[in-house]
Amino acid sequence: MRVFVTGATGFVGSRLAEELVAHGHYVMALVRSAEKARALQARLPEVEILIGDMLDPAAMTRGIERADGVAHLAFNHDFSRFAENCEADRALISLMGDVLANSNRPLLITSGVAMANSVPGMPATEDGAVLGREHHPRAASEEATRDLAARGIRAMVMRLPQVHDRTRFGLISYLFEIWRREGACLWLGDGQQRWPAAHVRDVAVAYRLALEKGVRGAAYHAVDESGLTLRAIAEAAAQRMGLPTQGLNLSEADRFGWLAHFVASDLPASSELTRQRLGWQPKGPSILEDLAAIEV
Repeated sequence: MRVFVTGATGFVGSRLAEELVAHGHYVMALVRSAEKARALQARLPEVEILIGDMLDPAAMTRGIERADGVAHLAFNHDFSRFAENCEADRALISLMGDVLANSNRPLLITSGVAMANSVPGMPATEDGAVLGREHHPRAASEEATRDLAARGIRAMVMRLPQVHDRTRFGLISYLFEIWRREGACLWLGDGQQRWPAAHVRDVAVAYRLALEKGVRGAAYHAVDESGLTLRAIAEAAAQRMGLPTQGLNLSEADRFGWLAHFVASDLPASSELTRQRLGWQPKGPSILEDLAAIEV
C-alpha cells in the first residue's frame, strides 16, 4: 500500500512510518521543511518526502491523489488557538474526503480517547457515545470523519491515550516541568484519576493494522493500559526524580496551570473491540517501566 502520512516527523508519526516500511508499505511523508526532511530520510531513506504544509490544499491534494491510503497524524498543538486549530482540522479532513471520494481507500484520522469518556466513571469504548464540540473542541475532527463515513468514504478514527517511550509521556511530560518547579510530584485530590497509556511502538502497529483492515466509520483505541492512577504515575516519577510526593486539595488545581482540567479528569479507556477487530496485541513496556528509566 502507498500511504500518505501527515505528521510523519512527529513522535507517533515517525514510528508509524518505520512500521509501515518494515511491513512492505510505501510511505509518502508530508514534511514542512528541508531540515525535517533530511532528519527523516537519515532514519528512513525509503520514505518519499513531499515538501509542503498541511494547510496548503494543493500540496495535500497532490499527495492524496497518489496514495492508496492516508494516515493523518498532524495537528497544530498551539493551545492558545486550540478551538481554531480544531476547526482547521475539520476543514482539512473534509478536503481529504473530497479527494478520496468514490474509492475504497482508507483515511485514518487521529483523536483522543477522552472524546469517548461520555459516561463518568466508565471506560471509553470504541462504539460508545462520544462528546460533541460543545464539550470538547477536538470533537470537530471526529464529527468530520463521521460525515465522510456517511458519504461512503472509508474514514476511520484512531483514538490515542498517553503515548510513551523512555523519553516522552504524552501530557505527563508537561507534568515533569510542573513537578520540578513545585519541588514535589503532585496529584490532585485522592490521586485516583485514571489515565490510559500505550507504548509508541504498539500505537504504530495499531495504526498500520487499521489502515490494512479497518472498516468505514469505525473508531479504534490504541490503549494498552486502561487506566493508571495519577498518584501511581506521580509516585513512580518521584522515585526517579528524587522528589517528594504530595496530594493537593481540589481547590489548588490552578497550581497545574493549563493542565488543571486534565489532572482533575478520570479518563479510563478500553481497547477490547480494537484487539478483537484488528488482532492488535500490545507488548509494552508499561508506562511505569518507562518512567523508571527516564533521564533526570
